[in-house]
Amino acid sequence: GWQASMKSGSLSYIIPCNRLPVQLMSQVRVYTSSGQKKDLGSEDTNGSTPQEALHKVGTGRQEMSNAGQKQSFLKEPIQVKVKAVLKKREYGPKYTQNNFITGVRAINEFCLKSSDLDQLRKIKRRSPHDDTETFTVYLRSDVEAKSLEVWGSPEALARERKRRKEAEIKYRENLFRNQRLLREYKEFFGNTKPRSSAAAMFFKGPGKVVMVAICINGLNFFFKLLAWVYTGSASMFSEAIHSLADTCNQALLALGISQSARTPDPSHPYGFTNMRYIASLISGVGIFMMGAGLSWYHGIIGLLHPHPIESLLWAYCILAGSLVSEGATLLVAINEIRRSARAKGLSFYQYVVQSRDPSTNVVLLEDAAAVLSVAVAATCMGLTSLTGNPYYDSVGSLGVGTLLGSVSAFLIYTNTEALLGRSIQPEQLQRLTELLESDPVVRAIHDVKATDMGMSKVRFKAEVDFDGRVVTRSYLEKQDIELLLQEIQQVKTLEELEAFMLKHGENIIDTLGAEVDRLEKDLKQRNPDVRHVDLEIL
Repeated sequence: GWQASMKSGSLSYIIPCNRLPVQLMSQVRVYTSSGQKKDLGSEDTNGSTPQEALHKVGTGRQEMSNAGQKQSFLKEPIQVKVKAVLKKREYGPKYTQNNFITGVRAINEFCLKSSDLDQLRKIKRRSPHDDTETFTVYLRSDVEAKSLEVWGSPEALARERKRRKEAEIKYRENLFRNQRLLREYKEFFGNTKPRSSAAAMFFKGPGKVVMVAICINGLNFFFKLLAWVYTGSASMFSEAIHSLADTCNQALLALGISQSARTPDPSHPYGFTNMRYIASLISGVGIFMMGAGLSWYHGIIGLLHPHPIESLLWAYCILAGSLVSEGATLLVAINEIRRSARAKGLSFYQYVVQSRDPSTNVVLLEDAAAVLSVAVAATCMGLTSLTGNPYYDSVGSLGVGTLLGSVSAFLIYTNTEALLGRSIQPEQLQRLTELLESDPVVRAIHDVKATDMGMSKVRFKAEVDFDGRVVTRSYLEKQDIELLLQEIQQVKTLEELEAFMLKHGENIIDTLGAEVDRLEKDLKQRNPDVRHVDLEIL
């Protein structure tokens, strides 16, 4: 590892070292074999060659430099930096020592009584519900220890759980009998409950429109059926079938409205609002099969086997009455849709196409088809009476069937789109996104989804990248800074540092949860259509 160089009579030696390179410069005198002296160093070589003299000088300088280097190493103090690392805690695959549990779950899952929970530690936590700010929870470890104290062993607790599970299954099997007994008690003691919300829905809004349509279409079916029996007209038969299909479908819509008013339960946590769309979808299928199918069938039979038609005077009278009644129902549906569309800030066409109110849409389209079909049937029957050709009447039946088929196809498409969970309008989604991004605690939002759940109910979901500095500052603004500084100054050991960080770290996480609740509340307040908000921390 030695390196030597000659520069202007000087010899340079560089000693390799793992610290700093040490360079020695010296003058060396070299004697040649002829006795001439050259001023290359201060040491006599006794007739040796210049190369040998250089080797001796180098060896001597190496020993002197090594000795000096060792002496310098001994004089310098050795400094060693030791990194303090907190010992990693192994929590195991299932760690529940710090988990919280509500009182209801403690009673149900661990077979305890409410009096057993009075002796346990009670902890106030932020409530996940909008109507309450805080609620009481218990440590799961305390509840488990109490259950073992009450039941004696895990085996006894498992037997009690099994017994209660069997009792629950037996109760569900006898639920129908219990409901029948309740009805008998109500009949005996008298039902003094106020009118339910489901019944009240049929006196306003879409429920009122559906009930009016049921009454009018039922009467139309009865009179059209009499006219068909009297005249034998294929068009009149199609009209009677059309009114019957409308009556059955609107009765199905009334059932969907009543079912949609049911409160959410554990099996259906988001409620039953989609029952209106399901009823409308089945109604569309029923119109296609019952109305359009039978009309086409009767029209084809009339073309294949024509027969003369009796006097059409009564048929014209019944069609005129049907036109008035169907037109009145159509006006009721149009006024309701206009009012609802104005409240939502939409046009009449947008409200109908987006199927915002499926029940009213069905009544609107069915009555519009009924008015048009009455006109078609009257025109074809008039041509038959003028020309005496029964084929016009059969063509009218085919025209009514085609009209009903078009209406049913539109209803099936719009209600299927609604049940699949379509996105809300881009403008509304942009407003929700801007509201979140304008908040100081939010850095960015990703994977935004806003689904229309039906009946002006929106479910909003987004992954939010929170600004940790703003969240921490929000926590610090609620603390006594001087007291916090004193706590920091008292930290001397690793254990004290760990306790300090764990305490304030948990509080910062609670602050982040409070910020999430605040954002969800703001979204719901500024956008009443948003009923369910899921913000995931990125």
